[in-house]
Amino acid sequence: MRLKVFLPAALLGFLALFPAAAGAVQPPPQGLESRLDAILARGAPGVSVLVYRDDDLLYRVDRGRIAPDAVLPIASASKWMAAALVMTVVDEGRLSLDEPIGRRLPEFQGAAGEITLRQLMSYTAGQGGLRSLSDILQPTDLTLAESAARIAARSQKDPPGEVFRYGGPSLQVAGALVEQATGRRWADLFQERIAAPLGMTSTTWGHPLLPGLAPDRITNPNLQGGVYTTAADYGRFLGMIAAGGVHGDRRILSEAAITELERVQTDGVRMAYKPMGLDDLDAYALGHWCEAPAADGACLLASSPGAFGVYPWIDRQTGLYGLFFLRSELSLVVGPIREARALILSATP
Repeated sequence: MRLKVFLPAALLGFLALFPAAAGAVQPPPQGLESRLDAILARGAPGVSVLVYRDDDLLYRVDRGRIAPDAVLPIASASKWMAAALVMTVVDEGRLSLDEPIGRRLPEFQGAAGEITLRQLMSYTAGQGGLRSLSDILQPTDLTLAESAARIAARSQKDPPGEVFRYGGPSLQVAGALVEQATGRRWADLFQERIAAPLGMTSTTWGHPLLPGLAPDRITNPNLQGGVYTTAADYGRFLGMIAAGGVHGDRRILSEAAITELERVQTDGVRMAYKPMGLDDLDAYALGHWCEAPAADGACLLASSPGAFGVYPWIDRQTGLYGLFFLRSELSLVVGPIREARALILSATP
């Protein structure tokens, strides 16, 4: 895979003077660039911010050493995409969010057999959190069915549905269910149902720690953190979610699927493990965080930040959505990213 990230120093000044993408309909808010500089001061070589409404790019700013078409590993920002693909299969009726997985994957026995797909995608399945690293350490040449079987052999950390532990291996099991139900490889199904219809030409599934491994050699992609993509590609994905599952004249996800994706799943659940930098968040939906839950359980501000700094978001109150695209440690940059987003939400007409 070719990672296009850094630009020659001679071009840096040019990028700093070119804040808006072609076709942008308004300038970025005053003060945004200084807030992006605060992100760079925390160690990010460069950052791109894209802001949209109604599938229109309002503005784009590329700051520092980052190419406009940079392909980056997005870590946990992958989870939102994974959950969306799962929901295409739920839409077809081939999977149910609330069916016990032991009916389809008999290697899950006892309490583990009662885990549901909903719990897998909300990290309430009772499996170990990110510290276990059981899926990240798996070989990439397994099938997802073999991956799930190895996970089934591990002991349950908690009873299903009672405890939230972010970053466990749940999505590998969800992926095995998807491949079993459809008879298709995960990556092929994603290409067919999400990437191709949305025009995401630079998005692949792989492993977050193995950027040089060709995607066609990976049969066990890491589903919670293995996507490599560009800022523009992720913006296309966000546009479909923000539009209620529609892209152009094509429906990708049903309205019901979008509603389920964005419904808070962790009410009454003990939040036992959250990643560094996101300790203040207390609500998780399916494959992404809910930063501002409504009284009815819907999500007013959704996001899926990744450990490498990529931070996509959708604000249902303003209709704005966008992402911060960079390569840095999330805990170092989450503060200035949120400050920049707050400016965007308050100052964008």
